[in-house]
Amino acid sequence: MENKKILILGGGTGGLVVANELRKKLGKEHKIILIDKNDKHIYAPSFLWLMAGNRKAENIQKQLEALKRKGISFVNEKVTSILPDKKTVKTEKNEFSYDYLIISLGAELAPENIKGISQEGYNLYKLEDVERLRDGLKDFQGGKVAIVISSLPFKCPAAPYETAFLLDEYFSKKGMRKKIQINIFTPETLPMPSAGPDIGKRIKSMLEERNINFNPEVQLISVDADNKELKFKESKDAAAKYEKYDLLIFIPPHRGSNAVIDSQLGNEIGWIPVDKNTLKTKYPDVFAIGDAASIILDSGKPLPKAGVFAHFEAEVVAENLAAEINGMAPTKTYDGKAYCFLELGYGKAGFASGNFYAKPVPLVKMKKPGRIWHLGKVLFEKYWLWKWF
Repeated sequence: MENKKILILGGGTGGLVVANELRKKLGKEHKIILIDKNDKHIYAPSFLWLMAGNRKAENIQKQLEALKRKGISFVNEKVTSILPDKKTVKTEKNEFSYDYLIISLGAELAPENIKGISQEGYNLYKLEDVERLRDGLKDFQGGKVAIVISSLPFKCPAAPYETAFLLDEYFSKKGMRKKIQINIFTPETLPMPSAGPDIGKRIKSMLEERNINFNPEVQLISVDADNKELKFKESKDAAAKYEKYDLLIFIPPHRGSNAVIDSQLGNEIGWIPVDKNTLKTKYPDVFAIGDAASIILDSGKPLPKAGVFAHFEAEVVAENLAAEINGMAPTKTYDGKAYCFLELGYGKAGFASGNFYAKPVPLVKMKKPGRIWHLGKVLFEKYWLWKWF
């Protein structure tokens, strides 16, 4: 088959895996170009260890430029336009044509959508804020810690709960846990609802055992930094609810990239509907994986936005695309199976795995928490930063 050009937008989990897998499966006559506005791949699952002072920022990042030695071209530019009818992608500086396009742009963080939140607290999904949080915890003298999920959906559904568990350990080891009240506020009915009610109930019970307050079905409206007060809406008819805090950790609203929104590939907030098995969009030569993709489960809830899904989806797209380019029939499908570590502190973690495509609700089970799962997460971090670079 004639030489093909494959564009990959985004150097996060999905983009990294699909670029590597395609390069292994395709001859060098086929060009693979990865475009990202950032020059580094940041391993976000390590943010919580960074918060607790157990990692340094420079040790959880890799230069995307390193992909070039594998035969993957890297362009450090921001994508501004996706024109699927013209098979063209534009950046701030250049224009690229393609034969196949894989969109793995992830989720954009939009704290500006919540009044006052940008001026206060720590964004749990922003590296610089996590470093500030690490330093701020050292000086925190006690009071109310608020971990706020501002809206749905959000990436890494376990992260807010892992944060609470690690803070419980952190303050306990400092001998000041009795001076700290840890509160989680979320629009969810249970923790990690997309994993099914059994997992949610189990995590809620674990929170209660650690004296962490779980406040479900509340929607953050605004933050009053001067008075250190959160304003929530509980339901359509209920009056606003106000909660005080001394330390605020927040998960900001998420949306897709402007380039996706303008391309009309996605919905009004930038999530791209795809075939749940092949990750194809409405254009047969365009795929979307990871957080950028939108898959609605039989339960009516969206497939969670997490790196494990991006990873497995990337493998499916890479194998099928390579087969097609090599003149064979694509046969691989994503079956909805996934797993997740849940960091609990004290050297222990939980491990959940199962089928998110199960009907009528995801069939996911969690192993008994233990040190082996924490070790597994540590080893996976090392493996990840070695494997793909």
